Amino acid sequence: MDGDISLTGAIAAFLLAAAAVWWAGSRLPRHVVILSEKTGLGQGLAGMLVLGGITSLPELATATSAAAMGAPLLALNNILGSASFNILLLALADMALGSRPLTSVIAHPVTLIQGVLGMLLLATVAMAIVVGGAGVHGPVGLWSTGILILCIVSLGISNRSERRPMWIVLNPPDLGIMADDGPKDVGWTPLLLALGGLAAVVLTGGVVLASAADRIASGSGLGVGVVGLTFAAAATSLPELSAIVGAVRHKRYELAVGEVFGSNLFNLSIIFIIDLVARGDPVLARAGTFEAVAALLALAMSGIFVLGLIERRDRTFLWMGEDSIAAIALYIVGTVYLITLRLP
Repeated sequence: MDGDISLTGAIAAFLLAAAAVWWAGSRLPRHVVILSEKTGLGQGLAGMLVLGGITSLPELATATSAAAMGAPLLALNNILGSASFNILLLALADMALGSRPLTSVIAHPVTLIQGVLGMLLLATVAMAIVVGGAGVHGPVGLWSTGILILCIVSLGISNRSERRPMWIVLNPPDLGIMADDGPKDVGWTPLLLALGGLAAVVLTGGVVLASAADRIASGSGLGVGVVGLTFAAAATSLPELSAIVGAVRHKRYELAVGEVFGSNLFNLSIIFIIDLVARGDPVLARAGTFEAVAALLALAMSGIFVLGLIERRDRTFLWMGEDSIAAIALYIVGTVYLITLRLP
């Protein structure tokens, strides 16, 4: 976005782009469910591969654009901020279920495995920031290359676990499936065109979000760390929010949780693309305490939900499970601490 664009204009563009991303994201779950039924993918894998991949397009667009504009740390902070914000969305969506905690109605091992894989990748990111590293054939870092490989391996492990589960949950909840609105006999061509069109809207909105967030960062005085962690991360997570709420309302809980864990896996692989696009040192070598704490915040929040998936405690407070309440509290405390790191 041009430097002569006012701060008010940047905020207006940011809000319009966020609205477009929300509109597209709210229409994705039904099409993904139809695709899942046509291909035989399970809810968890469909949420991870298809829904998670498409809803990660704003992060891809934001990160690529920010890196190309010379703000790779804004791109990294957007990714790390989205990782924790996505987990926060799960906690908030828990209220849509109300009667039981969201983690108590998940009865498939692939969802738990996806959460653990995400934790391992976030731990790798934090370790890379602390240790640092050199580039490989220019700006591409050893750590970002390794993270990309780990993301690909994680997708393979999730696919194997979906098709050949090695353990099952005793006495799984019998909550039924709410009928989805819309026809089930959609042909392949209309289905793929619809998914492609929605993905294009999400991607275009992400490009505008990147430019607007960069302008807001320079005009507000907050800095790229806070803006990337809050404004851009929140807006680019709008597709996840609409997809999660829609999936929970239709009792497709594994689709909702798989979407979040899958989206985080895809987002972390974008670090490699940031290195390819940005000039200079690898982005993880430029990162510092702020980015390391942001990665650890997402790691801890993921751990809370993984623990909830293991315990499956059937008790709610304020229409949420105890794990959701803990995740919300941790997000608030962690975000406040991160903001203090940017204060003069």
